[in-house]
Amino acid sequence: MNLQKILKDYKKNKVSLKQLINFLSQLPYKKLKHSTLDIHRQLRRGVPEIVYCSGKTPQQILNILNTLYTQHKFAIGTRLDKQKYEEIKNKLPNHTYYDVAKIIYVGKKPKQKIGNILVITAGTSDIPIAEEAAVFCELLGNKVNRVYDVGVAGIHRVVEVIPYINKAKVIIVVAGMDGVLPSVIGGLSKVPVIAVPTSVGYGASFKGLSALLTMLNSCAPGVCVVNIDNGFGAGYIASIINKQSK
Repeated sequence: MNLQKILKDYKKNKVSLKQLINFLSQLPYKKLKHSTLDIHRQLRRGVPEIVYCSGKTPQQILNILNTLYTQHKFAIGTRLDKQKYEEIKNKLPNHTYYDVAKIIYVGKKPKQKIGNILVITAGTSDIPIAEEAAVFCELLGNKVNRVYDVGVAGIHRVVEVIPYINKAKVIIVVAGMDGVLPSVIGGLSKVPVIAVPTSVGYGASFKGLSALLTMLNSCAPGVCVVNIDNGFGAGYIASIINKQSK
């Protein structure tokens, strides 16, 4: 339950003063044994705290997700591998797990899809990072189109992307190897392009560093860059841009 709703419910006598005080007492944060959750983040940012599951134990992940769900009626976790998911899935309320994106969503998914976010990958190996971005955007209520495996090794394939580019409000381009595709898309697009370098590539790609530097040196104006393999970060920014441009 968010602050606006509980205040409206209190005004309509659907929530008691005691319940309201109890809710407000948990703002702006809630301390668990192992974590301090930013309960106030939804008021500031419009989206509750997102759980980065890598490096956390299954029990920590479970406690955090359940606490956030109790507070907001939904919770999102990223980088949740299948093994940890299997350990906690029976202890969570209604939820969906996206195994390619490694994202878990606890709660009722939004029905409304607004705007138009386009997610493009250079190669098939970039899809897991692209799916992290795409799924996260959808879970925040955005409409998402996907066009995968259109890298510059077969530059003619970019032609099929142009109709999608013309309809998009913001574009996410995910690429490893040489990392050139965002510049190509940026040169064809009138909307912001968010470039995501991936760690896909051989030795001299330096686990995505080569693609990152290429994207930072893009000659196409309107291209911005997030960190290596940061599909979540790209999705978050794309959602903000998309909703502001509706």
